[in-house]
Amino acid sequence: MRVTEGGLELEVPGEQTEGIEESVFYNPRQELNRDLTIATLRAFREREERAESYLDAMTASGIRGARAAADDWDVTCCDLDSEAVDLAQENLERVGLAEETRVEHRNVNALMHDEAFDVIDLDPYGSPMPFADAAFARCRDLVCVTATDTAPLCGAHFNSGIRSYSAVPQNTDYHAEMGVRTLLSALARSAARFDVGVEPILTHASSHYVRTYLELDRKASAADATLKHLGYISHCEDCLYREAEYGMIADPLESCPHCGGERILVAGPVWLDAYCDSEFVAEVRETLPDSFGTAEKGRELCRTLEDELDEPTHYDQHKLCRTWGLPANAMDDFLADLRAAGYEASSAHYGGTTFKTDASVGEIRTATEDGLV
Repeated sequence: MRVTEGGLELEVPGEQTEGIEESVFYNPRQELNRDLTIATLRAFREREERAESYLDAMTASGIRGARAAADDWDVTCCDLDSEAVDLAQENLERVGLAEETRVEHRNVNALMHDEAFDVIDLDPYGSPMPFADAAFARCRDLVCVTATDTAPLCGAHFNSGIRSYSAVPQNTDYHAEMGVRTLLSALARSAARFDVGVEPILTHASSHYVRTYLELDRKASAADATLKHLGYISHCEDCLYREAEYGMIADPLESCPHCGGERILVAGPVWLDAYCDSEFVAEVRETLPDSFGTAEKGRELCRTLEDELDEPTHYDQHKLCRTWGLPANAMDDFLADLRAAGYEASSAHYGGTTFKTDASVGEIRTATEDGLV
Protein backbone atom coordinates (compact mmCIF):
# COMPACT_ATOMS: atom_id res chain seq x y z
CA MET A 1 0.00 0.00 0.00
CA ARG A 2 1.01 3.63 -0.42
CA VAL A 3 1.22 6.08 2.45
CA THR A 4 1.87 9.81 2.59
CA GLU A 5 3.86 11.11 5.53
CA GLY A 6 5.78 14.34 5.92
CA GLY A 7 4.85 15.29 2.37
CA LEU A 8 6.39 12.11 0.89
CA GLU A 9 4.45 9.28 -0.73
CA LEU A 10 6.05 5.89 -0.19
CA GLU A 11 5.24 2.25 -0.81
CA VAL A 12 5.05 0.07 2.29
CA PRO A 13 3.93 -3.50 2.99
CA GLY A 14 0.72 -4.11 4.89
CA GLU A 15 1.25 -3.96 8.64
CA GLN A 16 -0.03 -7.50 9.16
CA THR A 17 -0.77 -10.58 7.10
CA GLU A 18 -2.96 -13.18 8.78
CA GLY A 19 -1.87 -11.92 12.17
CA ILE A 20 1.85 -12.05 11.37
CA GLU A 21 3.85 -8.86 10.94
CA GLU A 22 5.64 -8.47 7.65
CA SER A 23 9.42 -8.80 7.86
CA VAL A 24 9.69 -5.26 6.47
CA PHE A 25 6.93 -3.23 8.03
CA TYR A 26 5.61 0.27 8.32
CA ASN A 27 4.03 1.10 11.66
CA PRO A 28 1.47 3.93 11.41
CA ARG A 29 1.44 4.23 15.22
CA GLN A 30 5.02 5.51 15.00
CA GLU A 31 4.11 8.56 12.92
CA LEU A 32 4.29 10.79 16.02
CA ASN A 33 7.77 9.38 16.68
CA ARG A 34 8.88 10.20 13.12
CA ASP A 35 7.25 13.65 13.08
CA LEU A 36 8.97 14.57 16.34
CA THR A 37 12.24 13.17 15.00
CA ILE A 38 12.22 15.56 12.04
CA ALA A 39 11.22 18.50 14.26
CA THR A 40 13.98 17.56 16.73
CA LEU A 41 16.56 17.31 13.95
CA ARG A 42 15.55 20.77 12.73
CA ALA A 43 15.80 22.26 16.21
CA PHE A 44 19.09 20.49 16.89
CA ARG A 45 20.63 21.78 13.66
CA GLU A 46 19.95 25.31 14.92
CA ARG A 47 21.89 24.40 18.06
CA GLU A 48 24.73 22.52 16.32
CA GLU A 49 25.12 23.96 12.83
CA ARG A 50 27.95 21.66 11.79
CA ALA A 51 25.76 18.53 12.21
CA GLU A 52 25.17 17.14 8.71
CA SER A 53 25.34 13.34 8.59
CA TYR A 54 22.46 11.16 9.80
CA LEU A 55 22.37 7.36 10.11
CA ASP A 56 18.97 5.65 9.96
CA ALA A 57 20.30 2.49 11.56
CA MET A 58 17.27 0.21 11.07
CA THR A 59 15.70 1.68 8.00
CA ALA A 60 12.95 -0.93 7.26
CA SER A 61 10.77 0.78 4.61
CA GLY A 62 13.17 3.74 4.54
CA ILE A 63 10.57 6.28 5.56
CA ARG A 64 12.54 7.83 8.42
CA GLY A 65 15.70 8.15 6.35
CA ALA A 66 13.76 9.53 3.38
CA ARG A 67 12.16 12.20 5.55
CA ALA A 68 15.56 13.21 6.95
CA ALA A 69 17.02 13.32 3.43
CA ALA A 70 14.14 15.52 2.27
CA ASP A 71 15.14 17.85 5.11
CA ASP A 72 18.67 18.16 3.64
CA TRP A 73 20.51 15.76 5.93
CA ASP A 74 23.34 13.65 4.50
CA VAL A 75 21.57 10.34 5.10
CA THR A 76 22.78 6.76 5.26
CA CYS A 77 20.09 4.08 5.56
CA CYS A 78 21.12 0.66 6.84
CA ASP A 79 19.40 -2.67 7.33
CA LEU A 80 20.46 -6.30 7.59
CA ASP A 81 17.28 -7.48 5.86
CA SER A 82 17.69 -7.58 2.07
CA GLU A 83 13.96 -6.95 1.55
CA ALA A 84 14.22 -3.80 3.66
CA VAL A 85 17.22 -2.59 1.69
CA ASP A 86 15.42 -3.14 -1.62
CA LEU A 87 12.27 -1.42 -0.40
CA ALA A 88 14.18 1.55 1.04
CA GLN A 89 16.06 1.98 -2.24
CA GLU A 90 12.80 1.85 -4.23
CA ASN A 91 11.17 4.41 -1.96
CA LEU A 92 14.11 6.78 -2.21
CA GLU A 93 13.95 6.52 -6.00
CA ARG A 94 10.18 7.07 -5.89
CA VAL A 95 10.58 10.39 -4.04
CA GLY A 96 13.65 11.50 -6.01
CA LEU A 97 16.17 11.17 -3.17
CA ALA A 98 18.15 8.12 -4.27
CA GLU A 99 21.18 9.98 -5.59
CA GLU A 100 21.88 11.87 -2.38
CA THR A 101 21.05 9.00 0.00
CA ARG A 102 23.20 5.92 0.61
CA VAL A 103 21.59 2.56 1.43
CA GLU A 104 23.73 -0.11 3.10
CA HIS A 105 22.89 -3.81 3.30
CA ARG A 106 24.94 -4.53 6.37
CA ASN A 107 25.10 -5.24 10.08
CA VAL A 108 24.74 -1.72 11.45
CA ASN A 109 27.13 -2.37 14.35
CA ALA A 110 29.88 -3.07 11.82
CA LEU A 111 28.95 0.07 9.88
CA MET A 112 29.03 2.23 13.01
CA HIS A 113 32.44 0.87 14.01
CA ASP A 114 33.76 1.69 10.53
CA GLU A 115 32.28 5.18 10.16
CA ALA A 116 31.41 8.14 12.36
CA PHE A 117 28.15 10.09 12.04
CA ASP A 118 26.91 13.37 13.50
CA VAL A 119 23.52 11.87 14.37
CA ILE A 120 22.70 8.19 14.84
CA ASP A 121 19.09 7.02 15.10
CA LEU A 122 18.43 3.62 16.69
CA ASP A 123 14.87 2.40 16.18
CA PRO A 124 15.04 -1.40 16.46
CA TYR A 125 12.34 -3.93 17.16
CA GLY A 126 12.73 -4.45 20.93
CA SER A 127 15.74 -3.35 22.94
CA PRO A 128 18.25 -0.86 21.51
CA MET A 129 21.03 -2.00 23.84
CA PRO A 130 22.74 -4.40 21.37
CA PHE A 131 23.48 -1.31 19.25
CA ALA A 132 24.18 1.28 21.94
CA ASP A 133 27.92 0.69 22.43
CA ALA A 134 28.72 1.10 18.73
CA ALA A 135 26.53 4.21 18.52
CA PHE A 136 28.19 5.96 21.45
CA ALA A 137 31.65 4.93 20.27
CA ARG A 138 31.21 6.62 16.89
CA CYS A 139 28.51 9.30 17.09
CA ARG A 140 29.67 12.91 17.31
CA ASP A 141 26.65 14.88 18.47
CA LEU A 142 23.22 13.26 18.94
CA VAL A 143 22.00 9.71 19.53
CA CYS A 144 18.26 9.15 19.04
CA VAL A 145 16.86 5.97 20.60
CA THR A 146 13.55 4.12 20.53
CA ALA A 147 12.85 1.15 22.82
CA THR A 148 9.70 -0.91 22.22
CA ASP A 149 10.31 -3.59 24.85
CA THR A 150 8.37 -1.71 27.49
CA ALA A 151 7.48 -4.78 29.58
CA PRO A 152 11.14 -5.56 30.44
CA LEU A 153 11.89 -1.84 30.90
CA CYS A 154 9.13 -1.26 33.45
CA GLY A 155 9.67 -4.48 35.41
CA ALA A 156 6.66 -6.45 34.16
CA HIS A 157 9.10 -8.94 32.60
CA PHE A 158 11.52 -8.73 35.49
CA ASN A 159 14.38 -11.05 34.51
CA SER A 160 14.38 -9.83 30.92
CA GLY A 161 14.68 -6.26 32.18
CA ILE A 162 17.69 -7.16 34.30
CA ARG A 163 19.37 -9.00 31.42
CA SER A 164 18.75 -6.30 28.83
CA TYR A 165 19.44 -3.20 30.89
CA SER A 166 21.80 -4.30 33.71
CA ALA A 167 19.44 -2.73 36.23
CA VAL A 168 16.57 -3.82 38.47
CA PRO A 169 13.31 -2.32 37.19
CA GLN A 170 10.23 -2.67 39.38
CA ASN A 171 6.61 -2.91 38.27
CA THR A 172 5.00 0.05 40.04
CA ASP A 173 2.03 2.34 39.39
CA TYR A 174 4.46 4.65 37.52
CA HIS A 175 5.55 1.81 35.26
CA ALA A 176 5.98 3.97 32.13
CA GLU A 177 8.34 6.31 33.94
CA MET A 178 10.21 3.36 35.39
CA GLY A 179 10.83 2.32 31.79
CA VAL A 180 12.04 5.78 30.79
CA ARG A 181 14.50 6.00 33.67
CA THR A 182 15.73 2.42 33.31
CA LEU A 183 16.48 3.04 29.63
CA LEU A 184 18.28 6.34 30.29
CA SER A 185 20.41 4.73 32.99
CA ALA A 186 21.47 1.91 30.69
CA LEU A 187 22.28 4.31 27.86
CA ALA A 188 24.24 6.63 30.17
CA ARG A 189 26.33 3.71 31.42
CA SER A 190 26.93 2.50 27.87
CA ALA A 191 28.12 5.96 26.81
CA ALA A 192 30.36 6.32 29.87
CA ARG A 193 32.36 3.28 28.79
CA PHE A 194 33.58 5.39 25.87
CA ASP A 195 34.23 8.51 27.99
CA VAL A 196 31.05 10.10 26.62
CA GLY A 197 28.60 12.11 28.68
CA VAL A 198 24.94 12.32 27.69
CA GLU A 199 22.24 14.93 28.23
CA PRO A 200 18.65 13.91 27.47
CA ILE A 201 17.17 16.89 25.65
CA LEU A 202 13.78 15.34 24.82
CA THR A 203 12.29 12.11 26.14
CA HIS A 204 8.77 10.71 26.14
CA ALA A 205 6.86 7.48 26.65
CA SER A 206 4.09 7.18 24.08
CA SER A 207 1.91 4.26 23.09
CA HIS A 208 4.10 1.13 23.18
CA TYR A 209 7.56 2.74 23.16
CA VAL A 210 10.04 5.06 24.87
CA ARG A 211 11.86 7.64 22.75
CA THR A 212 14.85 9.74 23.83
CA TYR A 213 17.33 12.14 22.21
CA LEU A 214 20.75 12.31 23.86
CA GLU A 215 23.18 15.15 23.18
CA LEU A 216 26.76 13.95 23.56
CA ASP A 217 29.78 15.47 25.27
CA ARG A 218 32.84 13.42 24.39
CA LYS A 219 34.93 13.95 27.52
CA ALA A 220 35.74 11.65 30.43
CA SER A 221 34.75 14.40 32.88
CA ALA A 222 31.35 14.64 31.18
CA ALA A 223 30.89 10.88 31.50
CA ASP A 224 31.71 11.11 35.21
CA ALA A 225 29.16 13.93 35.61
CA THR A 226 26.52 11.91 33.77
CA LEU A 227 26.84 8.96 36.15
CA LYS A 228 26.07 11.28 39.07
CA HIS A 229 22.49 11.47 37.76
CA LEU A 230 21.95 7.79 38.59
CA GLY A 231 20.61 6.24 41.76
CA TYR A 232 17.91 4.10 43.32
CA ILE A 233 14.21 4.41 44.10
CA SER A 234 12.61 2.80 47.16
CA HIS A 235 8.86 2.27 46.78
CA CYS A 236 6.30 1.17 49.41
CA GLU A 237 3.73 -1.21 47.93
CA ASP A 238 1.28 -0.50 50.77
CA CYS A 239 0.87 3.29 50.76
CA LEU A 240 2.71 4.21 47.49
CA TYR A 241 5.35 6.30 49.30
CA ARG A 242 8.60 6.53 47.38
CA GLU A 243 11.98 8.23 47.74
CA ALA A 244 15.13 8.40 45.65
CA GLU A 245 18.80 8.31 46.59
CA TYR A 246 21.73 9.17 44.34
CA GLY A 247 24.73 6.88 43.95
CA MET A 248 25.75 3.63 42.32
CA ILE A 249 25.52 1.67 45.58
CA ALA A 250 22.00 1.02 46.85
CA ASP A 251 21.05 1.90 50.43
CA PRO A 252 17.34 0.97 50.37
CA LEU A 253 14.69 1.70 52.95
CA GLU A 254 14.05 -1.19 55.33
CA SER A 255 10.59 0.08 56.22
CA CYS A 256 8.29 2.83 54.99
CA PRO A 257 8.67 6.12 56.90
CA HIS A 258 5.03 6.95 56.12
CA CYS A 259 3.07 3.80 56.98
CA GLY A 260 5.70 1.56 58.59
CA GLY A 261 5.16 -1.17 55.99
CA GLU A 262 7.98 -3.48 55.03
CA ARG A 263 6.91 -4.31 51.47
CA ILE A 264 9.58 -2.12 49.90
CA LEU A 265 10.53 -2.42 46.24
CA VAL A 266 13.96 -1.13 45.23
CA ALA A 267 14.71 -0.16 41.62
CA GLY A 268 17.97 0.88 40.06
CA PRO A 269 20.29 2.14 39.03
CA VAL A 270 17.87 4.47 37.24
CA TRP A 271 18.16 8.01 35.88
CA LEU A 272 16.92 10.38 38.61
CA ASP A 273 17.15 13.84 37.05
CA ALA A 274 15.62 15.78 34.16
CA TYR A 275 15.01 13.90 30.92
CA CYS A 276 14.12 16.99 28.87
CA ASP A 277 15.63 20.40 28.21
CA SER A 278 12.51 22.58 28.46
CA GLU A 279 13.88 25.31 26.21
CA PHE A 280 14.85 22.80 23.55
CA VAL A 281 11.44 21.08 23.77
CA ALA A 282 9.81 24.47 23.19
CA GLU A 283 11.97 24.90 20.08
CA VAL A 284 10.86 21.47 18.84
CA ARG A 285 7.21 22.43 19.43
CA GLU A 286 7.63 25.63 17.45
CA THR A 287 9.36 23.70 14.65
CA LEU A 288 6.47 21.25 14.13
CA PRO A 289 4.71 22.37 10.92
CA ASP A 290 0.94 22.13 10.44
CA SER A 291 1.56 19.81 7.49
CA PHE A 292 2.74 16.98 9.76
CA GLY A 293 -0.03 14.48 10.46
CA THR A 294 0.54 14.48 14.22
CA ALA A 295 1.41 18.17 14.61
CA GLU A 296 -1.36 18.97 17.09
CA LYS A 297 -0.67 15.89 19.19
CA GLY A 298 3.06 16.57 19.09
CA ARG A 299 2.64 20.17 20.22
CA GLU A 300 0.39 19.09 23.09
CA LEU A 301 2.98 16.52 24.19
CA CYS A 302 5.76 19.11 24.04
CA ARG A 303 3.75 21.62 26.10
CA THR A 304 3.25 19.02 28.82
CA LEU A 305 6.94 18.09 28.77
CA GLU A 306 7.97 21.75 28.98
CA ASP A 307 6.02 22.21 32.23
CA GLU A 308 6.60 18.76 33.74
CA LEU A 309 8.56 18.72 37.00
CA ASP A 310 11.86 16.84 37.18
CA GLU A 311 10.70 14.53 39.97
CA PRO A 312 11.87 10.93 39.30
CA THR A 313 8.42 9.35 39.67
CA HIS A 314 4.84 10.32 38.97
CA TYR A 315 1.55 9.59 40.74
CA ASP A 316 -1.81 8.61 39.32
CA GLN A 317 -4.57 10.58 41.00
CA HIS A 318 -7.15 7.81 40.51
CA LYS A 319 -4.82 5.19 42.00
CA LEU A 320 -4.19 7.39 45.05
CA CYS A 321 -7.89 8.05 45.54
CA ARG A 322 -8.71 4.34 45.33
CA THR A 323 -6.02 3.64 47.91
CA TRP A 324 -7.51 6.30 50.20
CA GLY A 325 -11.13 5.26 49.55
CA LEU A 326 -12.01 8.76 48.31
CA PRO A 327 -13.56 10.01 45.04
CA ALA A 328 -11.34 11.83 42.56
CA ASN A 329 -12.01 15.45 41.65
CA ALA A 330 -10.97 17.44 38.57
CA MET A 331 -7.22 17.32 37.96
CA ASP A 332 -6.92 21.10 37.69
CA ASP A 333 -8.53 21.49 41.10
CA PHE A 334 -6.40 18.70 42.56
CA LEU A 335 -3.17 20.30 41.36
CA ALA A 336 -4.36 23.76 42.47
CA ASP A 337 -4.86 22.41 46.01
CA LEU A 338 -1.29 21.09 46.05
CA ARG A 339 0.09 24.42 44.87
CA ALA A 340 -2.03 26.33 47.37
CA ALA A 341 -0.45 24.22 50.12
CA GLY A 342 3.00 25.36 49.00
CA TYR A 343 4.09 22.38 46.88
CA GLU A 344 5.19 22.24 43.28
CA ALA A 345 2.85 20.24 41.06
CA SER A 346 2.45 19.60 37.35
CA SER A 347 0.68 17.28 34.98
CA ALA A 348 2.76 14.40 33.62
CA HIS A 349 2.73 13.25 30.01
CA TYR A 350 2.03 9.63 30.92
CA GLY A 351 -1.76 10.05 31.03
CA GLY A 352 -4.58 12.42 31.86
CA THR A 353 -4.64 11.58 35.57
CA THR A 354 -0.87 11.44 36.12
CA PHE A 355 0.98 14.22 37.91
CA LYS A 356 4.28 15.10 39.56
CA THR A 357 4.91 16.90 42.81
CA ASP A 358 7.61 17.44 45.41
CA ALA A 359 5.09 16.54 48.13
CA SER A 360 5.25 13.10 49.79
CA VAL A 361 2.25 10.81 49.59
CA GLY A 362 1.14 11.86 53.06
CA GLU A 363 1.51 15.53 52.20
CA ILE A 364 -0.47 15.00 48.99
CA ARG A 365 -3.41 13.59 50.95
CA THR A 366 -3.34 16.33 53.57
CA ALA A 367 -3.22 19.06 50.89
CA THR A 368 -5.99 17.65 48.70
CA GLU A 369 -8.31 15.69 51.01
CA ASP A 370 -10.83 18.49 51.55
CA GLY A 371 -11.31 18.86 47.81
CA LEU A 372 -11.86 15.10 47.37
CA VAL A 373 -14.62 14.67 49.93
